[in-house]
Amino acid sequence: MNVMFATTHWSVVLAAGDTSAPGSHAALASLCQTYWYPLYAHVRRRGHDPDNSRDLTQSFFAELLARNAIELADPQRGRFRTFLLAALDNFLHHAHRDTQALKRGGGKEIISLDAQDAEQRFALEPTDERSPDREFDRRWALATLERARSRLRHEFSLAGKTELFDLLRPHLQADAEGLAYAPIAARLNITVVAVKVTMHRLRQRYGELLREEVAHTLANPADAEQEIRHLIEALSG
Repeated sequence: MNVMFATTHWSVVLAAGDTSAPGSHAALASLCQTYWYPLYAHVRRRGHDPDNSRDLTQSFFAELLARNAIELADPQRGRFRTFLLAALDNFLHHAHRDTQALKRGGGKEIISLDAQDAEQRFALEPTDERSPDREFDRRWALATLERARSRLRHEFSLAGKTELFDLLRPHLQADAEGLAYAPIAARLNITVVAVKVTMHRLRQRYGELLREEVAHTLANPADAEQEIRHLIEALSG
């Protein structure tokens, strides 16, 4: 299966420039949805309180989606996360304490996300001495992995195999708490061989979806393997 698209989300956005081309706004909004929490956490690590961090993050996306900020993107750098973090830091540098004019896009929710849940996630994260940029990369990597897993679960759900996926997911994440194959087989009334075959296919499809997710954020999909290596380094560093 060819997992690379002729045009990715980010390449659509870059080609649009002013975000007026068909599909560019939806592509950008989709990318922003994945990056909302990593950027929120980045703002929190910059010293802003939860409420202000929420409003600043929403204001940033409001400005990004409403203005021609994409014109500032450098296609030679090619990575959406690089552009997005630089744009956010520039936004924070120039933002006033009173963000009411842009707060949540002037009353409009730009990105639908539970801000309370985001703060709970942030509170549970261990204290880390890494630089804000490196920590952003770690959260980007986690968000990308979760996006791929969510798409994979949706595929299994459409096939009526949600329970099977949920039982196998810990093995996908190398979670020691997951059930062994034999109990899973017994629970679903299938053979252990069938579980192993499904797990093999699950890992293959997961890899395909992960490459798609990474390719969405690159101007050149051929850079996906290099970006995946960076993703792994961000998680292990």
